[in-house]
Amino acid sequence: MSSSLRLLSPAKLNLFLHITGRRADGYHQLQTVFQLLNYGDQLDFTLIDQEQILLEPALPGVTFEDNLIVRAAQALLPYKSITQGIRIHLQKILPMGGGIGGGSSNAATTLVALNHLWQCNLNRQKLTDIGLGLGADVPVFVQGRTAWAEGVGEQLEPIDLATNWFLVVQPDCHVSTAAIFSHKDLTRDTPAIKVAAFLEGGGHNDCQPLVRKLYPEVNECLQWLEESGYQPRMTGTGACVFVSFQDADSALKAQIKIANLKVNGFKVKSFVAQGINFSPSYFLLPSH
Repeated sequence: MSSSLRLLSPAKLNLFLHITGRRADGYHQLQTVFQLLNYGDQLDFTLIDQEQILLEPALPGVTFEDNLIVRAAQALLPYKSITQGIRIHLQKILPMGGGIGGGSSNAATTLVALNHLWQCNLNRQKLTDIGLGLGADVPVFVQGRTAWAEGVGEQLEPIDLATNWFLVVQPDCHVSTAAIFSHKDLTRDTPAIKVAAFLEGGGHNDCQPLVRKLYPEVNECLQWLEESGYQPRMTGTGACVFVSFQDADSALKAQIKIANLKVNGFKVKSFVAQGINFSPSYFLLPSH
């Protein structure tokens, strides 16, 4: 058994996001497609002799106890079959509050990695259940598949999509998911659609009009892309927006176009990535 592991913690895009209702407990019923990307943070895990969880470096504005990586590791402590602790190093690339799943992906990647290194021997479904306790977007990353999602995002059906390329643009702002989902002006009654309707080009993001109104930085990026002839869409509750392309060259040419775009005096950041149907961590877990 290896004593260390390095894993990509992939980003995701919501190719559409419909909010179809609200449950009695306040959670929203939704439909979405989670598209995994071949781009994300990097996590390095190394077993240590001390029975500790060490994480480096600290994330600005996030306490050790509130970090989803730490919470994921702590959730697996009852299942360890070895005495060793873990040192985790995070190379953070994905923006926080960007709607591309950075924290949720980190948590899921930690669950999968430590299940392996600590020899917890939990199957994918048990890890998924633990992940749901950490956040609604964690299960899709534990499952490690691009997926159609319903419920609060935990009812997942794997879906194989064409491996398109995406230009992802990062406005210089942090969108609060909680603030958007609790806002009185959020649309919450979009009719449900079928997978076939999505594959034929259907779907939109119910959060996008509200975020455009509340966050001028997001609106400016969407407007610039629209005026440049693209069909951009926001992912999740934002702030990131994306444009889909069939090939890498087209995505990279669009990235060059946006390279000098400034919003509020700040250059807008962006990256180009390809969609993937399986995350690298998928193959560390048994299917049963």
